Amino acid sequence: MKIAIVTHDKENIAEHFAGSSYILVATVGPDGVVAKEIRVKPGHPEFSGEAGHPLTDEKGRHGFGPEAERRHGAMFETFKDCEALIVHKIGTGAFRHFTTAGVRVVATDIEKIDEAVKHYVEGGLEHKEAYLD
Repeated sequence: MKIAIVTHDKENIAEHFAGSSYILVATVGPDGVVAKEIRVKPGHPEFSGEAGHPLTDEKGRHGFGPEAERRHGAMFETFKDCEALIVHKIGTGAFRHFTTAGVRVVATDIEKIDEAVKHYVEGGLEHKEAYLD
């Protein structure tokens, strides 16, 4: 099983999905984590110069609409082989895009990557709905 976690420093979960620089992918086997890989993730820094930022739909919601979907798709390419994405905070549009694509997204208040992965594998990582924005 592969679990994706957003990070800046490869030890802690980044404050927000969109602004994170990297995805740490932990590969978990029967005896725990067997490998860790860092992948560069596009986010707000890469997209901020594009026309139409911030993106809104016809209801004025940020993170929705065709351009937001395109950007979410580009971000998704980074971790589409993972069963789960662990974040601290994440926008509702991104959350819906990734869950619709079949990835379990878990927003958590845990700060350390290793602790969050351990809780996820043990089935005890609780999703905090309040961390959707």
